[in-house]
This record gives sequence, C-alpha cells and structure tokens, in this order.
Amino acid sequence: MTTQAPTPNPTPVLHTLTPNGVSWITLNRPEVLNAITAEQRDHLIALFEEATSTPSIRAVVLTATGKGFCTGADLRGSGTPPPETERTAGDISRTLRQGAQRLITSILDCEKPVLAAVNGTAAGLGAHLALACDLVLAAESARFIEIFVRRGLVPDGAGAYLLPRLIGPQRTKELMFFGDALPAPEAERLGLVNRVVPDADLEKTTQSWADRLATSPTRALALTKQLVNASLDTDRAAALAAEAAAQEINMASADAKEGVAAFVERRGAVFRGR
Repeated sequence: MTTQAPTPNPTPVLHTLTPNGVSWITLNRPEVLNAITAEQRDHLIALFEEATSTPSIRAVVLTATGKGFCTGADLRGSGTPPPETERTAGDISRTLRQGAQRLITSILDCEKPVLAAVNGTAAGLGAHLALACDLVLAAESARFIEIFVRRGLVPDGAGAYLLPRLIGPQRTKELMFFGDALPAPEAERLGLVNRVVPDADLEKTTQSWADRLATSPTRALALTKQLVNASLDTDRAAALAAEAAAQEINMASADAKEGVAAFVERRGAVFRGR
C-alpha cells in the first residue's frame, strides 16, 4: 500500500490587516500540522519586517489553522540536507543562521508587540516560534514539545537561548533531555504561557488582547520590548542606562505627550502609534 503525499496548499501563509492595525499571520498547512517550509519561513520573516517598517501596523498575531500550531521545520522541504547527504563543512550552521535563527530573530526584533495564539501542538521549532513572541495565549488542548532529543538532534531555533530565560536551566534541561509533551496548563504554570483558555475561546481572547495592543502607545511598547529582551544579557548599569535612553527617546513621541496631557486633563488617552 502506498501513502499519498498531502496535496500542497496554495496559500500556506494567510495574512490579513485589520482596520485597527493588527497584522494577523496564520500558518495554513493543517494537513502537515503546519510544519514550516523554507518558503513559508521567508514569507514569515518578510511579514515581521513589514510590521516593523509600517507605521499603520500596531500589533501582530501569529496563529495557525487545524489541530497543530506548528510541528517544526518541514524536513521534506526545508532545504536541510538529510543525514546521509554529503556536506561541506559549515553547511548546517549556515542553514541554521539563515533559516530557523533568522526566523526567531525576526520576531524578537520586531518593533511591534507579537501575540502568539497557540491552537494546538507546538513542537521543536514550532514551540520556539511561539515562545519567541511577546505574549502567548494557548488553547487547553495545546501542547509544547522539545522534540529534538527524539530525533537525536540538538535543540535549534534559539531554544537553548529562549527557554532558560523563561523557566530557568533545570526545567529547560528536563524538557530538552526527555522530550515529553508539556500540556498547556502545565506550560502556563511554568511561565511559558501567559494564559490558557478553552479551545472555543482562543480566537475571541486573542482578538481582545490584540485590540488592546493596537490601541496602546506603539513606540513605548517597542522600547519596552527592547529593554526587557536585553535585560538578561546585560549588567545593571548598562540596563539602567538603556532605560534612561529609551525614556528620553519615547518622551519625544506624540503618544507620550498625549498620555501626559490626558492624565493632566483627567481623560482617557487616545494613542495613535506615533
């Protein structure tokens, strides 16, 4: 009996921009639990870069269709040579730098808040894709799996950078050494997930959080993200200097002036992302 390959999806990444400036990015290969091809990866990177450079985009949502959020790189179409292929020294590290690492970096460096809505299994690079986001909502049925050890591989896609900063080295090693599936409620307890919601409520909750982000002071959020992301890689003096510099930059923004004026005038602030 032969197994027929899944029919390629003509739209592997769905993208919509809402009137209030939320860029919705949806992985759309449910037939393979949204494993990512090289083409999808490059499309995602371009969308995150577009979010940074487009003033009208105020927030980004990353989610997926079907039962899986993302099960990692699609090894059949990822551009990574199979183990038996003859390689030149540096091929693998170059592939990682230009591929998975560049994708994760595009999220970490995006100057808009990025919200992950994890609808199902997030494994390997797929887990790191979610955990690189600024906020993570997960459906009750979602699972996170550091699947690399099951394949005899070292975790990549910045996993060994992201997880210790979120849950510490001991918990990270437990997840990476055993490769056990971590249910969403346990991921929330450990601090990998901000909120777990019933599956039926994921879209509604995501929409609510995205709308709040889209009406927030965008530049202040970008600078806050930058400070927090850098805080674990620097000493106190450098962190406080960066904080002062960020506040100096932010106080020149229209949103900061609006926020102060609204406080003085005892009214609600209306932020426009400027």
